[in-house]
Amino acid sequence: MAADRDCSETLRRAVLDAAGESRPLQLMGHGSKAFYGRACLGDPLSLAEHSGIISYEPTELVITARGGTALKEIEDALREKGQMLPFEPPQFDGKGTIGGAIASGLSGPRRPWGGAPRDLLLGMKLLDGRGQILRFGGQVMKNVAGYDLSRLMAGAMGTLGILLEVSIKVLPKPPQEHTLMLSAGDWAAARPLLHKMLIEGVPVTASYSQGEQHKLRLACSQQRVEQIVQRYGVEAVDHQVDFWRALRDQQLDYFTQKEPLWRLSIPPAADIDSKEQMLYEWSGGLRWLFSARPGSEIRSRVENAGGHAILFRNGDRSGEIFHPLHPRLAAMQKGLKQVFDPEGIFNPGRHYPDY
Repeated sequence: MAADRDCSETLRRAVLDAAGESRPLQLMGHGSKAFYGRACLGDPLSLAEHSGIISYEPTELVITARGGTALKEIEDALREKGQMLPFEPPQFDGKGTIGGAIASGLSGPRRPWGGAPRDLLLGMKLLDGRGQILRFGGQVMKNVAGYDLSRLMAGAMGTLGILLEVSIKVLPKPPQEHTLMLSAGDWAAARPLLHKMLIEGVPVTASYSQGEQHKLRLACSQQRVEQIVQRYGVEAVDHQVDFWRALRDQQLDYFTQKEPLWRLSIPPAADIDSKEQMLYEWSGGLRWLFSARPGSEIRSRVENAGGHAILFRNGDRSGEIFHPLHPRLAAMQKGLKQVFDPEGIFNPGRHYPDY
């Protein structure tokens, strides 16, 4: 097991000093997601040394770890017991911490079938902007003013506090996984067959479509695979573990393009006219688009289809990265920032310009 270090007090003193001077802090783990979100100013505060698995109860399907614990360390421990993190967090550049995974709210290919980070958080210890260490999510401070605090911290980009500890639900790792290929032309042609398979209960754990290449990852026995192949006319190929990992970590050739990369969350059945070729995950619910078109145009088209768009990579990080919030939701976010970080020291502007 890797280093087990509790740096809570050191971090608390750093926060108190910064708050006393109204001095912004830029929270950092391994830096694997430094590209993500708006550019923010502040003194770097490394959380990477605050690491270590605190407890792991395989029979209870719960693991608790400090925020700076490497994802690899956690996944190695789970693998020994035949378990996994259900949301399959990306490890860009082969790095990443559990705190960063929760703070970013990003999930990998298994997300529609395994759950999102916010759905899997069972408890949390938070260091707020006043230097207070708070526990909530099943023990103390279950909620404040009706808010589920654990869910609020997932995807907040570190703007509400430092995740000192997280307790996460884990699941058994499928004993067998397989890769199928669909021969069906482009996405529009492949979508009806894919959705038919999902509706009829095919045990999909990941999907990929790009151009005329379509792949599914299944969790089932070899006998079940053979039945699926016969029923749907698809092809079973050697299981491509490396391919699915490369998709998770954006290491496929598709992701080497230099134009701005957009992350589109959209109803799977929705259509968006686009001259650019998209990559589809989550049976169409997540789409990746490289495009130099104005962000306002992309967001308008995605919003009209019932979704939202995030400028994920390669764009102007001083502008709007995340989809604009409804005014009422924006006011709520500002209120939460005032509660947890009244001096505005944590990652100011990383999420939205005003907080």
